[in-house]
Amino acid sequence: MSEVFEGYERQYCEISASLSRKCSSAAVLDGEQKKQKVSEIKSGIDDAEALIRKMDLEARSLQPSVKAGLLAKLREYKSDLNNLKSELKRISTSNPNQAAREELLESGMADTLAVSADQRGRLLMSTERLNQSSERIKESRRTMLETEELGVSILQDLHQQRQSLLHAHSTLHGVDDNIGKSRKILAAMSKRMDRNKWIIGGIITVLVLA
Repeated sequence: MSEVFEGYERQYCEISASLSRKCSSAAVLDGEQKKQKVSEIKSGIDDAEALIRKMDLEARSLQPSVKAGLLAKLREYKSDLNNLKSELKRISTSNPNQAAREELLESGMADTLAVSADQRGRLLMSTERLNQSSERIKESRRTMLETEELGVSILQDLHQQRQSLLHAHSTLHGVDDNIGKSRKILAAMSKRMDRNKWIIGGIITVLVLA
């Protein structure tokens, strides 16, 4: 169970017990003393309602397995608070018929509030599911952006590698041209040497014959 919920629950139980004692004592009072006691009870009921709202919000923020038990307990506290309100109405109203009529109206309002609370609970659950869906969409979008950035980085690397290969190809083409030129020069030198050999051979032959 949530420690925050337990803290609210402990405060509510203390206030509820105090309100019950004050209602019992206010029933036998008259005049200004009764008004003062009724004012204290109203203030305590306001504090109890604030604690119930806090417990409701805390319970609905927990896991479903824990939330169900806390909401059931919260319904008991709401019923207890409605009883305290009815008791306050009975004490603060001098006319018994008017008190009974207001009690019936309070009961109808309690039923309406219970229905509203259920609707609010369903709305909160729907909102929670929408928030979870939005988070999943955001996560998918974040993953898509990361994948896109990775793809751009890979394309940039491939472009750089392509440029390096083109540069290497150009270098190799230049080397091939130089090798071709060297071969031509060597072939020309070889022809010239052969021709010189024939010329020298002819001169030597002429000299021998002479």
